[in-house]
Amino acid sequence: MNEIKVTLPDGSQRPLPAGSSIFDLAASIGAGLAKAAIAGKIDGNLVDLNTKLTDGARVEIITEKSPEALEIIRHSTSHLMAQAVKALFPQAKVTIGPAIETGFYYDFDVDHPFTPEDLEKIEAKMRELAKSDLKIERSELSSAEAIELFRKMGEDYKVELIEDLGADKVSLYTQGDFADLCRGPHLPKTSYCKAFKLTSIAGAYWRGDEKRAMLQRVYGTAFADKKELDAYLERIEEAKKRDHRKLGKELDLFSFNDEVGAGLVIWHPKGAMLRTILEDFERKEHLKRGYDIVLGPQILKTELWQRSGHYENYRENMYFTTVDEQGYGVKPMNCLAHMMIYRSQLRSYRDLPLRYFELGTVHRHERAGVLHGLLRVRGFTQDDAHILCTPDQLDAEIKGVIQFVTEVMGIFGFEFEMELSTRPEKSIGSDDAWELATSALLNALKDSGRPYEINEGDGAFYGPKIDIKLRDALDRRWQCATIQCDFTLPERFDLTYVDADGEKKRPVMVHRVILGAIERFIGVLIEHFAGNFPTWLAPVQATVLTVTDNQIPYAQAAFDKLRAAGVRVQKDFRNEKLGFKIREAQLQKIPYMLVVGDKEVEGGLLAPRFRDGKNLDAMTPEQFIAFIENEVKTYK
Repeated sequence: MNEIKVTLPDGSQRPLPAGSSIFDLAASIGAGLAKAAIAGKIDGNLVDLNTKLTDGARVEIITEKSPEALEIIRHSTSHLMAQAVKALFPQAKVTIGPAIETGFYYDFDVDHPFTPEDLEKIEAKMRELAKSDLKIERSELSSAEAIELFRKMGEDYKVELIEDLGADKVSLYTQGDFADLCRGPHLPKTSYCKAFKLTSIAGAYWRGDEKRAMLQRVYGTAFADKKELDAYLERIEEAKKRDHRKLGKELDLFSFNDEVGAGLVIWHPKGAMLRTILEDFERKEHLKRGYDIVLGPQILKTELWQRSGHYENYRENMYFTTVDEQGYGVKPMNCLAHMMIYRSQLRSYRDLPLRYFELGTVHRHERAGVLHGLLRVRGFTQDDAHILCTPDQLDAEIKGVIQFVTEVMGIFGFEFEMELSTRPEKSIGSDDAWELATSALLNALKDSGRPYEINEGDGAFYGPKIDIKLRDALDRRWQCATIQCDFTLPERFDLTYVDADGEKKRPVMVHRVILGAIERFIGVLIEHFAGNFPTWLAPVQATVLTVTDNQIPYAQAAFDKLRAAGVRVQKDFRNEKLGFKIREAQLQKIPYMLVVGDKEVEGGLLAPRFRDGKNLDAMTPEQFIAFIENEVKTYK
């Protein structure tokens, strides 16, 4: 065959000489497209630009503007970084280097930890290699050949990866004197890596196992052009200022202490107040929507966890103890006690749906390497609820939870995205139960009218789930709310209700959280608001500041009046300059400073000043109380 025909995305067909590549196709369309092309798709599969085409293939050309481009650019840049590291540190062993949502990373086994100066050297070497315009070429080897090659190179981690793959063949990518195990695709040349920056260094255990080697993880990011990179780096700098660990210390909200234990939060007065405000808000919102507040024990017998499937599928994340020769599991979830409440009496279809809500503190054994401030801890409180309903009620209940999430996230100012996570490899329950549960969630998502994605194989072990990801002020995604549909645990715990026909039927259980872990949500809030909480959430809403000691008696009386009315207020009557006091209150991000000078004392007034420097009209303590009450009522 001297000629082949391929089909383009618009449905048109294009003839090409046999043996043509995707690049040849781009060149036949136009010089501009050939210059812009970085990869391609054949029959929906991403491939390298020099991949040969076959007759009848459906082909799409990938340019820097394509949705798939960024991952290819970042993955290729991670290989460029590994090549630079090997050039500078020949004894380093390479492991894995994937593209991630914010850029890429690569893990290295090195004799000494990398320093910031090393990072600068690596980045400079990357730029040198990029300018060298090295071809990036794909080859395929048998696994045996690849193992022999990497063993000779001393790359033990690559050998382990290939052995674990168990494939007959593997693909390698070579650029200059550097070769790496990879599926690809990649950019055609190193010069296509134009806009990148190495951002940080961290420790990471090989394969996330603290019993394995501690590696050096180098993070970086890459974009199609410098303008996009610069905008991202600006956001990174802003994120550093907003880091909840930094602000948590500066605002005296919480702390961690090695003497107490890793991943266990100590809440200081202002942080505990912030929690209390959130938890009170949660109780009010749940009661308003027909939930009953319940409370379960912290430990339950091991036999219950065996019955639920947690022992078999989740015990590596649990803590166990023995009391009077009886085994107990510290709860990582709240569902078991809620099912026992349901089982405590005979239920009729007229009783359903039942919605049990618990601000339940749970403990999970997270690996030390993944703990991260409030965002990943070992002890946390979930706004957990379980809805038990008839199959006919399931659709309305799922939609009700989606609406609940929509309303609450609107109050906090969050946009969000949704995805459906389906059955994982490690799971319990029948195929029919999983199909019913997945269909119920999928139908509710479709009817919501909101966009969603499918996340294959990432559901809970007992059922599929809708994961809701918030977008914060810096356009970062945070997993918080989730809705899980479960036909399996009601079966295991023999939950029943008497239907209208007098027969016993099985209820469906919906596991759901709205904010998720309170600790995690507070961490997200701190970074979203940069510590500048709205008045209704602020642990301290106002501070009374005196100009001189002469105003202290009046200021104290005003302070007492505000506190008695429920305003969260503090005072600063120190013999310091007013400007100094205002600056300190601003650093503590207190919404309102109430200045009291001689004029205010004479008029029985307070002079409010917002934390951004804006002055409000003078008002009486009573007027300020009403002003704060309105801000709280309207969630401002």
